[in-house]
Amino acid sequence: MKNLTDSFVFLGHWPSAGSFGFNTDILATNLINLSVVLGVLIFFGKGVLSDLLDNRKQRILSTIRNSEELCGGAVEQLEKARARLRKVEREAEEFRVNGYSEIEQEKMNLINSVYQNLEQLENYKNETIHFEQQRAINQVQQRVFQQALQGSLGTLNNCLNGELHLRTIGANIGILGAMKEITD
Repeated sequence: MKNLTDSFVFLGHWPSAGSFGFNTDILATNLINLSVVLGVLIFFGKGVLSDLLDNRKQRILSTIRNSEELCGGAVEQLEKARARLRKVEREAEEFRVNGYSEIEQEKMNLINSVYQNLEQLENYKNETIHFEQQRAINQVQQRVFQQALQGSLGTLNNCLNGELHLRTIGANIGILGAMKEITD
């Protein structure tokens, strides 16, 4: 190891280089090397670095503008969606109210129809009762008439004699003859 270090020290004192030589002081050489590298980087890399930073700045600004445009579009779409939602909610409320009013209307129509049917049935019932009463009255009248007729025929047959028969027939023939003369 000593040989290796000595060879570097020997190279550091090489006389053919003139003012150029190897500096074996590590701390001094690192600072010089770093300052040279930084100087070269700053001199040559300044344009590249500023171009990279400008490009990055432009991309960031472009992304921000695009994001703002997208945000504006999204806000606009959100407002449209809210407006559509309000419209749909109004229509749904109208359908609900109309549905309830239609249900109430149908209910009232049904109730009215039932009342009308009940009235018609009541009228039919009353007509049927009246008809049956009239029929019963007619049957009673016919029986009373038949009984009265039979009673009067029996009374006439018992009271009438041959002479009364002939006078009644003659009177009826006279009435019929008078009627015939009036019609002629």
